[in-house]
Amino acid sequence: MAIRVSAISAVLLFLSAATALAQQPKAAAAPIVQPGAPGKRSKTLAPASVRTRSRAPVEADVSFMQGMIHHHSQAVEMVDLLRTRGQSKELQSLGERISISQTDEIRFMKQWLEDRGQPLVAGHGHMEHMAGMDHANMDHASMGAMPLMPGMLTPQQMETLANSKGLEFDHLFLTGMIQHHTGALIMVDDLFDVPGAGQDPVLFDFASDIDNTQRAEINIMRGMLKEKQ
Repeated sequence: MAIRVSAISAVLLFLSAATALAQQPKAAAAPIVQPGAPGKRSKTLAPASVRTRSRAPVEADVSFMQGMIHHHSQAVEMVDLLRTRGQSKELQSLGERISISQTDEIRFMKQWLEDRGQPLVAGHGHMEHMAGMDHANMDHASMGAMPLMPGMLTPQQMETLANSKGLEFDHLFLTGMIQHHTGALIMVDDLFDVPGAGQDPVLFDFASDIDNTQRAEINIMRGMLKEKQ
C-alpha cells in the first residue's frame, strides 16, 4: 500500500513540476534558447532558427502530433483488452486513467492539427521524418497498414496480449505498456532534437506533459511488476 501511495504521489509531483516549468517567463534578450525535453539540456539557436510564435509549425511538429495520435490509439486499444481480460483491480484503475487521459489527448492533437490546416494522417515518408523513427496503428479503418512508432507493440505482441487472460495478461500488459510509454519518451526526445521544432508554446507544454506523465506511470507500472514477482 505504501508503494502505491508513494507512486501516485510521484505522479502529482511530476505534473506539478511540469506546470511550474510551463509558467516560467522567458527572457527576451539574446541568446535565444530552445528548451530541451524535461531533464535535457537547452540549445542556443541561431536567429534564423527562431521566429516560432508567428510562423506555421515545422514539419517535425506536425509529424510528432500525427505520430502521437497513432501511438496513443494503440494504448487505448490495449486498455480495451484490459477491461475484459485483466485480473488486477489496481491495474484496471491505472488502465482507465491511461485511457481517459490519452483519449482526451488524441482529441487535443486532432484539433491542434485541424486548427493549423494539417492532415491527421501523413504518408509513411512524412511520418518517418523525425530522426528515423519506426512507426503503427491509429484507428484501423482510416489508417490502413502504417509502420510502427517507437515502443508500439507489434501485431504479434498484440495478438499474444489479446489471447491471454488473468495474471498472464496483467504481466504482458504491464511489460507492453512500459515498452509503449518508453517509446513515447523517445518521440518527445526526437522532437526536441530537431532544430526549430517544439517551439510552438502549446506544443512544447503538451510534449513536456507527455514526458512527465508517462515517466511517472512507468515508475508505477514497474512497482506493480515487482509486487507480482
